[in-house]
Amino acid sequence: MLADALRTRPDGLDEAFTLIDGLDDALVHGLARIDEERAAALESFAAAFTGSPLAGRVADSVGKILAGTVTDDHLAVLAGARAALTGAAHDALLGRLDEGLGRSRAAWSAPAGDPGAVRLLAGGRSWLRELAIAGWRGVDHELAGGGARAVQALLAEPAGRRLAVLLDGFAAELRSASPIATLDRIPVRRWADLWARAVLLSQDAFPTAAAAPADGRLLLLGVDLHEHPTVFRAQAHGLLETPGGEVRLVRVSVAAAKVDTISGPSAWRMLSGFPIFREALAGQRTVEVSGMPLTPAGDLLWDESRAVPGEPADPFAAARVRLGGVTAPAVAPLDRHPAAIAEPVLLEGYTAGPESLDLGGVTLAVDIDRLPEAGPLTPALVAASTACLGLLRWDGGRWSVQPLAVQSLVRKKPVVAHTGDWALGPTEARAAKAEAVAGTAVDVLRERAGRLLRR
Repeated sequence: MLADALRTRPDGLDEAFTLIDGLDDALVHGLARIDEERAAALESFAAAFTGSPLAGRVADSVGKILAGTVTDDHLAVLAGARAALTGAAHDALLGRLDEGLGRSRAAWSAPAGDPGAVRLLAGGRSWLRELAIAGWRGVDHELAGGGARAVQALLAEPAGRRLAVLLDGFAAELRSASPIATLDRIPVRRWADLWARAVLLSQDAFPTAAAAPADGRLLLLGVDLHEHPTVFRAQAHGLLETPGGEVRLVRVSVAAAKVDTISGPSAWRMLSGFPIFREALAGQRTVEVSGMPLTPAGDLLWDESRAVPGEPADPFAAARVRLGGVTAPAVAPLDRHPAAIAEPVLLEGYTAGPESLDLGGVTLAVDIDRLPEAGPLTPALVAASTACLGLLRWDGGRWSVQPLAVQSLVRKKPVVAHTGDWALGPTEARAAKAEAVAGTAVDVLRERAGRLLRR
């Protein structure tokens, strides 16, 4: 069943992306410079919504933009319509994957908006409007830096920090590429994704879902490590066994700020404030959680005071028994995008190659680039593997797997490696020696930072 889901493409998928590409191309050149070809692409984009609840608003907004009027409301409609298309593509892909895995999924309940949740959104909308009018080709250093004031204002409000971080990261990408008119290649879809997401988040009373307290036994299957020059984040995927007997897929994320000189295994030291989380990963132990907030999208908001270490548990054994009948979380509206799909899966009975797995006639690409330096997993171990716990992803028009743990045969001896094995420090001699040296630098930086704060 899984092989069938990976082999076939949903009907209409390519057509949906063709429409999205037409809008994205208009954003490259700017909505102030729409020629006949791009006008036809925008009209086709609007026509695709005929018969839907968005039909009238999309047609009106596209018509006004082609006539030379670009307002915040028009851009919000464009961003919403684009999100509807990417969401439809996401749902078609994920629905087929759920069917292949025999996985049930919770339904999303729309939360009520809170008009007073975030103020100072107009500055962000103004900057996003300027970007759309100028187009990516028209962005220079001055325009790329134009959102700095809005970012600073949003950072001052806790409810505005999600949008602030998105705008700040987007602006940083634009600044590093400016002047964009000289670029040979532009990340068209990525920048359109970021722009559309920011436009929607900058709307007044954008709804946010509240978390509810959850109890149960948590088993972490694997951890996806995200390393940025100034941030290190560990996002674990796990199974939550609730008191009622239901098993739910959840995510747990912890993060810490760092400097770019701290990387690889030493980055784990930045998560020293989460000892139970790190111990659960390194020792493959369960965790008993009590009253820990859980969002409808399946994010368990980690709180060490609500976690108690449990007994050792083998993630592979647990996945074989529990992963098939698990209840997957609903997907939040803004996360309904093919690139956001990351479904935990256990793969066995395949033939491994250097960069792919053969699942009985279906070739599944292995995302080698996502293997982190902060863990023991290597391409060689994946190529020698007989079982893999990983995340199924959709990128570049194909399915791929990001390994989180593998069972391999090395020199005829069984070897098991997880990305979180080094959460408490490297277990491999060479990596441990290098980390010890880097760890000294971390301690020095912490001591100096503490000294500065005491002054």
